[in-house]
Amino acid sequence: MTPTHDRPPIPRSIWVLGFVSLLMDISSEMIHALLPLFMVTVLGASALTVGLVEGLGEATALIVKIFSGALSDYLGRRKPLAVLGYTLGALTKPLFAIAPSIGLVLTARVLDRVGKGIRGAPRDALITDISPPEVRGAAFGLRQSLDTIGALLGPLLAISLMLIWANDFRAVFWVAVIPGLMAAGLLFFCVREPERDLEEERTNPIHRDNLRRLSKAYWWVVAVGAVFTLARFSEAFLVLRAEQTGIALALVPLVMVAMNVVYALSAFPFGRLSDRMSHRQLLVWGLLVLCLADLVIALSSGWVGLLLGVALWGVHMGMTQGLLACMVADTAPEDLRGTAFGFFNLVSGITMLVASVLAGLLWDELGADYTFYAGAIFCIASLTMLARKPL
Repeated sequence: MTPTHDRPPIPRSIWVLGFVSLLMDISSEMIHALLPLFMVTVLGASALTVGLVEGLGEATALIVKIFSGALSDYLGRRKPLAVLGYTLGALTKPLFAIAPSIGLVLTARVLDRVGKGIRGAPRDALITDISPPEVRGAAFGLRQSLDTIGALLGPLLAISLMLIWANDFRAVFWVAVIPGLMAAGLLFFCVREPERDLEEERTNPIHRDNLRRLSKAYWWVVAVGAVFTLARFSEAFLVLRAEQTGIALALVPLVMVAMNVVYALSAFPFGRLSDRMSHRQLLVWGLLVLCLADLVIALSSGWVGLLLGVALWGVHMGMTQGLLACMVADTAPEDLRGTAFGFFNLVSGITMLVASVLAGLLWDELGADYTFYAGAIFCIASLTMLARKPL
């Protein structure tokens, strides 16, 4: 292992990509922190409907990543697809502001997540292309940390505007367009993609012969990530749980603020730690923290207990999200990185849809507690998988 003082610095473009993510998350979280409440209180939706909208949206993003990732491998270019995805994400925000029904909310959510899907795998592959292997975990952790600062600032801005504008959801949604467009512009003008040989013969990245080059270790990471996703359903249910505590409607997004404070503070340190310790061991600890978070939230009825559970949720996010991306990068061939991230997210997308729908069903039929108990059970299933060595 390379001594700390010999490690190369994190490249400038990684910092820029981090600030791109920060701006887009401000834009997205201004909406997402309020969207469950908007659907339930303004449009009259049920918890199951919230689960379906969230699940379909997130699953769409993750499924689209396989195609954008493979296309970035085929073209030998990551940045144009990333710019397209960020731009589409920004341009869908007005649809939330004008939505008269759940139908248009679902359309806007899916289109917004299509943009996320287009940019996700090429951006992660671009980070891998830019980052020296010695600081790859730190690079993913830094981007995730800056991304999460945006996810922290977004709900804070949403809360402020809701208080100023007397709970005018639609006005807040209009403001969210601005940082989204800034993110797309920053990526277009300030990130330089590494030069690649574009004269070499190109083959279909998802052809059977190419897919055979993805190792058993890679597919094991995909399998673990899928079970892990079942345990980590949409954060929309954290917002709905907060609403049950009886606090003022405009203050409910504070639950996302609390989670993202912890997430932002922990993502970079845990990313650096992942460069120095066993990935499997760190993932085990992350799952244990998530299991504890689910149990605390399930057993808590007050605001203090909920905040403790949400803080633990943020710690597990900081421990695992950049780590899983780094594990994919480390087990994938250089010329198939986009495809590898795409397949990883395809499988995660399917399980995210299942997890969110199941969470909504349990919430409606049995109560909120059972949603979080189920999450703890899936954590245990993930830990069982991690106890086995890759095939």
